[in-house]
Amino acid sequence: MIHYYYGDGKGKTTAAMGPAIRALGRGKRVCIVRFLKGGPSGEISFLEGVPGVTICRGKAGRGFAFQMADEEKAETARIHNVHLRQGCDAASNGACGVLILDEVGDALSLGLLDGQALLRFLDTPALSCEVVMTGHAPLSDLMERSDYVTQMQKHKHPHDRGVAARAGIEV
Repeated sequence: MIHYYYGDGKGKTTAAMGPAIRALGRGKRVCIVRFLKGGPSGEISFLEGVPGVTICRGKAGRGFAFQMADEEKAETARIHNVHLRQGCDAASNGACGVLILDEVGDALSLGLLDGQALLRFLDTPALSCEVVMTGHAPLSDLMERSDYVTQMQKHKHPHDRGVAARAGIEV
């Protein structure tokens, strides 16, 4: 089945890691593809050392997409499309039981991912693995194809008061 966690609230990536951990606990392999996130985070630092986990991540340049030069955006799109293909191949050939596409909604919204390739994969009859996607926007193409759709809504966050992301909590 397909899951989509979206919204402006904290916890989308954390929620996506739940099915990964459950799958690993049952002997299944997991592939995590992270879009727009090149740096380390607590969950990725932990999962990199776990047998049965494959992680694809990276982007060109530093900072957010709106800070990237056109060349960095083009290179980021190329990297993202390679990683999407790797994740879809792993899911299609049985190399993973759970495929996580973290921030895929944002990569699509920003034009940094081949949306048609993603939709073709999601439209595959009888997907052989669980697919978990995250993003900020309620993208209709992703919501229509998903069996689970969950909105994370922020009501209050320390970032609004200028508190930086804290290691082990937000990153």
